[in-house]
Amino acid sequence: MEKLYSIERKSEILKLLEQNGRIGVNELSTLFHSSRETIRRDLRDLEEKGLLKRTHGGAVFESKFLSATPEFPVGVREIHRFKEKNAICKSAAAFIKNGESIFVDNSSTCLYLIQYIPVEFQITLITNSIKLLLESLESDHPNLMIVCLGGFFNASNLSIYGTISQKNVADFYPNKSFMSCAGINLPDQLTDSSILEVDTKRSMIERSQEVFILADHTKFDRSGPYFLSDYSSIDYLITDQKASSDQLAMLENVGVQVVRTQLSQ
Repeated sequence: MEKLYSIERKSEILKLLEQNGRIGVNELSTLFHSSRETIRRDLRDLEEKGLLKRTHGGAVFESKFLSATPEFPVGVREIHRFKEKNAICKSAAAFIKNGESIFVDNSSTCLYLIQYIPVEFQITLITNSIKLLLESLESDHPNLMIVCLGGFFNASNLSIYGTISQKNVADFYPNKSFMSCAGINLPDQLTDSSILEVDTKRSMIERSQEVFILADHTKFDRSGPYFLSDYSSIDYLITDQKASSDQLAMLENVGVQVVRTQLSQ
């Protein structure tokens, strides 16, 4: 496996632990072409986030991470399935046209969308995500105008929410909205995990010309505690190749256009 950046390594470590239950430092060092000290540092960081438990010579999976409806901080969520989320963002950005206004929610799945928007595009981006604002500092996109919705600050999720946000939403009619969800429940329900942010997302669904749901295959047949939308309000679903054809057919049958993205090797 080619040498990976830290966040990619950590994401792959979690994936291996999900599959195998435990993993060794020496094995990971060989797999990722990284020093044992680098691997130990990765495991220590993941343990501090509550995602695994270190053992002598390796780590075991922390089963609570598999909870059906966790609301982990965004700094935790961005690590899990990084490759899938990054590929989904790349596919989603291809739908953005020069001169458009877009809404991007606070989900970890949408976090890397802006890095795939062509730098020559004049784009107005509306968001409730502080984390996305921080990511924009790294994008070096001179023509990106970012509008941050006002409201109360959620320190855990680095997001903005509340009545002030709802009032701000009323000023915008985006060309496109890009958001994720906690679960895609067949036959006709999208759910979310945060009661603080779900109203903002519902309002943007209503006000946008086109709505894109970005969700990897693990979101299927999962359920969050709060209703977000039925399928009739969604125009596109962008997911990865592991989503089953039967699951996707349910959405296609009601008019949702499905895009299955390829992971880069």
